Amino acid sequence: MRVGQREPELDGVVATRTPGVIAAGTLLAVAVVLTALNLRPAITGVGPMLAEMRADLGASVLWAGALTTLPTLCFAGAGLAAPLLARRAGIGAAIAIALAALAAGLALRVLDGPAVVLGGTLVATAGIALINVLVPVVIKDSFPARIGVLTGVYTAALQGGGALGSAVTPRLGDAFGGWRPALGGWAVLAVVALLAWILAARGTGRAPRHDAAAEAGRSLLRNRLAWVVTVFFGLQAFYAYAAMGWFPQVLMDAGVSRGDAGLLFGLVSLIAVPISLVVAPMAARQRGQGPWIVVLGGFGFAGTAGLMLAPAWSPLLWSILVGLGMSVFSLALTVIALRARTGADTARLSGMAQGFGYLFAALGPFLFGLLHDVAGGWTVPLAMLLGLLLVQVVFGVLAGRHRFV
Repeated sequence: MRVGQREPELDGVVATRTPGVIAAGTLLAVAVVLTALNLRPAITGVGPMLAEMRADLGASVLWAGALTTLPTLCFAGAGLAAPLLARRAGIGAAIAIALAALAAGLALRVLDGPAVVLGGTLVATAGIALINVLVPVVIKDSFPARIGVLTGVYTAALQGGGALGSAVTPRLGDAFGGWRPALGGWAVLAVVALLAWILAARGTGRAPRHDAAAEAGRSLLRNRLAWVVTVFFGLQAFYAYAAMGWFPQVLMDAGVSRGDAGLLFGLVSLIAVPISLVVAPMAARQRGQGPWIVVLGGFGFAGTAGLMLAPAWSPLLWSILVGLGMSVFSLALTVIALRARTGADTARLSGMAQGFGYLFAALGPFLFGLLHDVAGGWTVPLAMLLGLLLVQVVFGVLAGRHRFV
């Protein structure tokens, strides 16, 4: 099918492929998977090495806080800029630029002192933020009949990459002599993904100038459905970042050992892999995704309530339920692709939802910790998350209805 050709009717909607879209194929699917594997190790690999980094660099606690907060803020800022880059350079070139930035940032940040580490992290996570927004556009335009399947595979690879980052990075440090080769080594995977992407995107170019100009005039900032999707995405991200930052400590305060708490939270991340592969494709085939969002939200509510009321009773069960609840991330990405008719609108909606959503999510770990300090325990911050989950389900049901921005 040639660029600009009309697609078959899907769910009663006739979509038009965005000029410059990459032709679907096995190589493109492989490139998407390799790209997804790169989107979390740059972040999750830092945690296990942070104490060693601080000792080697003589860095302060404030520096460590900046290093761990920077990715989320980058996701917000660079995410809002992604649609503009895609219009100017073309979707394939934009993702290639983002992967190059990721590889360069990963290599740069291990070359010198604390300021260089922060600068390299800024460059790397800016590349990740651009990819976060743009890959759903590729899935929407290049695989319109398999949005659920490709979104599930993409999300599973993303979550699996996050688990690899936290599990493999310390072993790389042991094998190669410290945090610098351990963190810098992930640049190799980024280069591999970049090469695969360049091969997959051969023969595509930027969109015609007149189309880019016309598209630039449409904004979703006054679109009610776009804000519903944005709020849903932001709420699930707020919960996830608060959980990633604090749930291991909640488990340890309940009597779980540090090692077991780490294993349990690793399980939370891994649960999302099979759920993404199964639930996202099934949900995408239905006209509405609300029931799936309600079910996953219910699992998350039950796990969070268990941690609040009886954390020591069954930490394994609570962790599994929390992991199921956090798997709603795959549906949040699926909803973004399904609520837009065109790739251009998908880019705008993805940029808006992830830009504002991650900006809100950055408050999650801070507010959760603040409530813990003020209240002197975990009941109040966990109760906050329970209330947030209820609101998340409401907005998820609204976002999952068969409508378009």
